[in-house]
Amino acid sequence: MGSFGPIHWIIVLVVVATYLVPVTQILRRTGFSGWLCVLALIPMVNLVLFWVFAFAPWPRDRSAA
Repeated sequence: MGSFGPIHWIIVLVVVATYLVPVTQILRRTGFSGWLCVLALIPMVNLVLFWVFAFAPWPRDRSAA
């Protein structure tokens, strides 16, 4: 069991990038800040964010009314 090598870090960066790009676009379409996807990478914070997204009024809906 060694430490992470360069290939491991490249894999981690690719996985994080494939997560961040689509989620940022979805958040922007709904009216939230795209930076919230970075908070979703923190284990307990992502549960709180899911709760907020489920029950809070979406900014896009407020601006259309």
